[in-house]
Amino acid sequence: MPAEPHVIEAVVTPATRDLGEGFQVRRALPSMQRRMIGPFVFLDEMGPVRLAPGTGLDVRPHPHIGLATLTYLFEGEILHQDSLGVRQPIRPGDVNWMIAGRGIVHSERTPQPLRAQGPALWGLQSWVALPQPDEEVTPSFRHHPAAELPRASVGGAEIRLIAGTLLGLRSPVKALSPLFYADTTLDEGAALELGPEHEERGAYIVDGAVSVDGGELSRGRLVVFRAAVRVVLKARTRARLMLLGGQTLGPRHVWWNFVSSSRERIEQAKQDWKAGRFGAVPGDPEFIPLPEERKPAVDYP
Repeated sequence: MPAEPHVIEAVVTPATRDLGEGFQVRRALPSMQRRMIGPFVFLDEMGPVRLAPGTGLDVRPHPHIGLATLTYLFEGEILHQDSLGVRQPIRPGDVNWMIAGRGIVHSERTPQPLRAQGPALWGLQSWVALPQPDEEVTPSFRHHPAAELPRASVGGAEIRLIAGTLLGLRSPVKALSPLFYADTTLDEGAALELGPEHEERGAYIVDGAVSVDGGELSRGRLVVFRAAVRVVLKARTRARLMLLGGQTLGPRHVWWNFVSSSRERIEQAKQDWKAGRFGAVPGDPEFIPLPEERKPAVDYP
């Protein structure tokens, strides 16, 4: 049963997409029910999956503008490479934070040594829209090992703050607008209060089940809370949640991997990718071609 309407604004059931080789993703943002939560414009859950021996994740080089990408794993390992020359593996609990700004190219692949026995993979990929004055900043990349992220225990809740600020914690990840993103584990029966510290707030149920005002929410659901209300999440079972949200940034246009407050800027990015003006990823000569244009850029308010 859904929770009381004065607490919950929307519940999103992600769309499942099969990328081949038995690899599926669940896309929670954008959705018909909700396009953004604060600056978060995209949220995919990858796995959990164990791929066939000899295979792995192979996201070929592709471009981004106007956003920051944040990769966070629960299981497995991914090798990030980009047009800045960065080559950085990411493992569970670490953060790869890439600010695309005016334009960057990157790839994400399973490292070759892990492919022989069939790699496990489980994690979340999110995109964070940038404030309008920062949409054209110089591209950058920063890796944060798990040990750098602040942690807190609140009753039966364990919180690791990935980015932004929450409950008095501050992450070293260089966010460009007020936001929060937290990996949270609740013991069975534990409760966690989420106050109105941020303008928009949501929770993605990674595992287990929680209730809000007596309504149960299970694995794979994204719940969006109404603004300025007290929210109490109670664990029906041991549960893992990703808490996310922050300040709204105004409308954004999204097309393929491009996010911008300007439609014209997205059109320019399309032409730049076609013409090879984005640069290349050293040691990774493959690339994803520009998709056929079936739809115009989508407005995300």
